[in-house]
Amino acid sequence: MSEHDQTEQALPADGGEEPTSLDGEDAAVVEEELDPTVRAERERDEYLDQLRRMAAEFDNYKKRVAREHEELRVRAAERLLSDLLPVFDDLERALAAFETAEKEAIVDGVALVHRALWTLLEREGVTELDPKGDLFDPHRHEALLSQPSDAAEGTVLEVIQKGFLLGDRVLRPARVVVAGGAS
Repeated sequence: MSEHDQTEQALPADGGEEPTSLDGEDAAVVEEELDPTVRAERERDEYLDQLRRMAAEFDNYKKRVAREHEELRVRAAERLLSDLLPVFDDLERALAAFETAEKEAIVDGVALVHRALWTLLEREGVTELDPKGDLFDPHRHEALLSQPSDAAEGTVLEVIQKGFLLGDRVLRPARVVVAGGAS
């Protein structure tokens, strides 16, 4: 059936207005809009395109966060190392005091380095863990020895190496001697 025949069949019998005929392209668009399969495929393609865009945006986000995290880590290390340089200078001065063999100058130099380093650690939030007399806690202590004692079993008797905390987290557990019961 030709386009002209379609138009004639569509004429109203009462002689009213003639309906406008659709050219080939417009008819295809109307047909697509009415066909549920075509409509579903178009929606699928749109959703797939959105999904791909979101995946690309998320991938870019992950890369940006990883880059920012690395930059932050480098800046933090840089700041800590620059704060350690004066302590290094003090240590060099203490070593130079060994050449003069003045015992008092050596002791003063080492004490200066110790104070400077401890001040830096405290400023970064480090605290000393002193568990002497406390009950053994495997999360905070490392038992090196157990020895008989009159103290309650599991009590820390001696600290062999200090432990340190950074806030609530253990940087290094204290190495301790623990009471093993009555002698």
